[in-house]
Amino acid sequence: MTFKTFLTAFILVINSSAFAQHQELPEKPDLWKGKQKQTVDTNNILYAFKNGTTHGHFRYFFMATDNIIGLTDYFANALGGGIKFETAALKGFQFGVSGFFIFNIGASNLNLADPKTNQKNRYEIGLFDITNANNKNNNDRLEELYLKYSWRKSHITIGKQLINTSFINLQDGRMRPTEMAGIYADIMPNNATKINGGYFYQVSPRSTVEWFGVAQSIGLNPQGVNAYGFANDYADNLKSKGIVMLNFERKLHKDFTAKLCNLYVDNIFNTLLLQSDYQYLLKNKSKIITAAQIIKQDVVNNGGNEDENKTYFNKQNKPITFGLKIGWQNNKWQSSINYNRITKGGQYLMPREWGREPFFTFLPRERNEGLGNVNAFVFKTGYSFEKQKLKLQYGVGYYKLPSVLDFKHNKYGMPSYLQNNVDVRYEFSKALKGFEAQLLVVNKLNIGNNYNNDKYVINRVNLWNWNLVINYHF
Repeated sequence: MTFKTFLTAFILVINSSAFAQHQELPEKPDLWKGKQKQTVDTNNILYAFKNGTTHGHFRYFFMATDNIIGLTDYFANALGGGIKFETAALKGFQFGVSGFFIFNIGASNLNLADPKTNQKNRYEIGLFDITNANNKNNNDRLEELYLKYSWRKSHITIGKQLINTSFINLQDGRMRPTEMAGIYADIMPNNATKINGGYFYQVSPRSTVEWFGVAQSIGLNPQGVNAYGFANDYADNLKSKGIVMLNFERKLHKDFTAKLCNLYVDNIFNTLLLQSDYQYLLKNKSKIITAAQIIKQDVVNNGGNEDENKTYFNKQNKPITFGLKIGWQNNKWQSSINYNRITKGGQYLMPREWGREPFFTFLPRERNEGLGNVNAFVFKTGYSFEKQKLKLQYGVGYYKLPSVLDFKHNKYGMPSYLQNNVDVRYEFSKALKGFEAQLLVVNKLNIGNNYNNDKYVINRVNLWNWNLVINYHF
């Protein structure tokens, strides 16, 4: 991509509109941002439907990846829209339904492998249907279909729904997020305690249009290699009755919070997270923020399949990760230094179809899932122009990974890398109220050994990734 093309994209952001759907964890899902309407609870069904709320969302996404000379570059333009309807409360109950469609309005051949490395597209295909790269016009999905009961500050939801937790979440933005089907409760017994969790039996992952059983949803994304360097073969070979999740958060002091999250995937694996957050108030309405985190994973039964070549989580895999964060913020600035370590005990595994990792060192467009023996260091900073509703963010990360030939600790053949992210977001007002815009520019540099094999380079390192997103909510 030439500088002229980049400049054109940037001008479009400033003169157009919109925000990406990336949200921090574990914020509540906020994809439908139309005007809210306060209604009284009633015992009249007709009143509940007539006084419900309708939200609309249109989204344009341009993405391009520039690889080094000699390797294939990619681009894609996606355009989509959707509607959500939720009734007013009827004795505490609400019904909700939503759907979304996506069109490919111009893109590279995303199903064509790079001739030199035989590697396929990685980023742009995520705007559409990763299970069918040739699907350009039928990317529509029934997303939410639920019955919710609310009382005080709590609610319980049954059906297809959006959640945003440490392990199952919306993910960093593409066109649409991951959706879950099951029963989920969000309970606040008091102002200091939050409890949420539930049982899920179906998943509609980001970048797909169908609903899958929990086991069938694992492996829709590339599967990488096993500990012996052979291609993994767990897709459609796993068995599970579903996911049970529990999250508990308690404010032990006005400045200190402790959190426990546990994700149990029947017959496959269990993941436990413990985290503490502390803030120290300073003068001039600023504060020091700190956090510590540890994650432990264990196999359940045979990890999904008795055949070691077809299992997702083998018995020898015993990863532990821990992270630290320290930062400073006020009402305009936010800055932090972050560290994460994945031990040599094995690969940190979490189906990429379900969400992105909760590490403090996460930067959009890359993950450390599927890796062990990792040291990651990230600096993040951001500034908000409150009156102009403009946000500028910058992140730089150094990720020291195991060798691409260390198959036990490197599932996807990712070399060590240095990543820079520049993120500009603007929310429009007045005549353009409802429009939001984001420009995300990502640069990744190789600092590891690729053994003169460009399959460890293409769509991984030594690249630029450009993203222009325009949303309109009504």
